[in-house]
Formats: sequence, C-alpha cells, structure tokens
Amino acid sequence: MAEQEKNEEVKEKEKITESVEPMQQELDELTDRYKRVLAEFENHKKRSQKERDNLYNMILADIIGNILPILDNLENAVKVETKDEEFKKGIELVLKQFQDTLKAKGVEEIKTVGETFDPELHEAVSSIQDETKGEKEIVQEYRKGYKIGTKVIRHSMVVVAN
Repeated sequence: MAEQEKNEEVKEKEKITESVEPMQQELDELTDRYKRVLAEFENHKKRSQKERDNLYNMILADIIGNILPILDNLENAVKVETKDEEFKKGIELVLKQFQDTLKAKGVEEIKTVGETFDPELHEAVSSIQDETKGEKEIVQEYRKGYKIGTKVIRHSMVVVAN
C-alpha cells in the first residue's frame, strides 16, 4: 500500500511538473518581452529628449541670429562720443542687459584677435602680410561672431595675417 501511495505521489509530482514547465516558459517569454519593451521605451525617451534639445537650440540660434544686428548697433552706439553722458550710460546699461541675457542662454562670442584662423568659426574678408604675426593669425575683427555650444550662429568677419 505504501508503495502504491509513493507511485501516486510521484505521478502527482510529474503532473504538476508537466503543468508548471509551460507556465515557466511563458513567464520567461513575457519577462523577456517586458525587458525589451522597457529598453525600447527608454531609448525612445532619450531620442525624444535629444530631438527636443536640438529643436530648441535650432530655434534659439535662429532667433538670436535675427537679433544680433541690434546688438551690433548697441555696441556701435556706445562707441560714439556724445556730450550727454546720461544717455550714453543708459545705452551701456541696455547693452549690458542684452549681453547678460544672451550669456544666460548659452550664447558666447567667438574669440578672434590673436587667435588662429578657423574656417568653422571665422570668415576671412581680407589678408595682410606681417612678419611679426604668426601663420593664419587673426589681426583684426570687422564683425563679431557668436555661437551656442558648438553651433555657430554667425561667423566672425576677420582679417588674417600671412
């Protein structure tokens, strides 16, 4: 009788094992699918964030590119000699506020005079021969250039030596 009970127990365990195996396989498949979908979703989030950042920087660069002539005019206005010091002080304050706002948005001037000419950043409008200057050294700036990070908004117009 004991042996018959053992056989029945063994058969019962085998039935349970047989019914658990497909369930375990299905669970493994679902877990794998879940991990793949989760990874895909994370990649999608990263890709979307990168696209949004690129779009924001493109729009910002476009807007700032349209505003830069105003900044140039303010800088020129500050250079003009005038008897009205209060007026000049007001222009200087507006210029400073303008520059601070651009800096807060990540806009920076492209360095020119004394730097080596880089066609990615500078636009050569003239060249001179000067033995005291180095090869492709920028000696004068006609118009300031600006960039956001590595994206050039407007190239600097410069004079290059040698």
